[in-house]
Amino acid sequence: MEPKPILITTHRAVKVLSINDAPINRMSLAFMDMLEAEVTSIAQDPSIRAVVLTAEGEKNFSVGMDLKQLPQGIKRMGSPEAVFEQRLRVIRAIETMGKPWVATLFGYCLGGGLEVPLGCHFRLAAEDGAQIGLPELDLGAMPAWGGSARLTKRVGEQHALDMILRAKKISGPEAFRIGLVNEVWPLSELKTKALDLAQDLAAMPQDAVRAMMNVIIGGEEKPLTSLIAEEQAACSANRGSADSQEGMRAFMEKRKPVFNQG
Repeated sequence: MEPKPILITTHRAVKVLSINDAPINRMSLAFMDMLEAEVTSIAQDPSIRAVVLTAEGEKNFSVGMDLKQLPQGIKRMGSPEAVFEQRLRVIRAIETMGKPWVATLFGYCLGGGLEVPLGCHFRLAAEDGAQIGLPELDLGAMPAWGGSARLTKRVGEQHALDMILRAKKISGPEAFRIGLVNEVWPLSELKTKALDLAQDLAAMPQDAVRAMMNVIIGGEEKPLTSLIAEEQAACSANRGSADSQEGMRAFMEKRKPVFNQG
């Protein structure tokens, strides 16, 4: 019996998805099918408020797509474009579902192994041993899962050109320096820190988190007046909500608020 391509655990309001193909953790066709199903399920499940995307073992997060399966994928889906369209669709769904995703980057995080985390909202990297990049040009190919576009948005044109045109692999500390990751931790602590962050995010008021994510994500492309209008609309919708009332009560009572009880 084939092992499941993703191992899934739930920690209160946080779901942890772990790529199950150690030590290299390829993103196989079966992995992408299961990830798409999980993304759809998480988006529809109000009990899940944050997600950790990690991988089994401590050697590598992911070397990306299993290139040997590409002919099989083309045969099944009808064209190379259809194969890549599924990946684009899944990453976009992660990015826009209104629930924060936290990715752990350690060992090889290459090709799709960076492109999927680029669709996540927080990225934590290992202090030592991480090799993070989009080295497709070494194979005469190019990033095809939105990697060049998202990398440019995350780190700017100059760093994106440097990484992609030189097929460069960068360390966790270098990824932090250029703004690609939010935090850097020793490998032994990385997965725990990712879960801690996800649990902190899950404890925030869910409706307000979703509203703020909807305003912020893609905001670089919108005029300031539109963003302010969206923010004000979100504030108006949130005013008087159970979570906003709980936040005010907790402030007055000098205690920590407990959100998402409604």
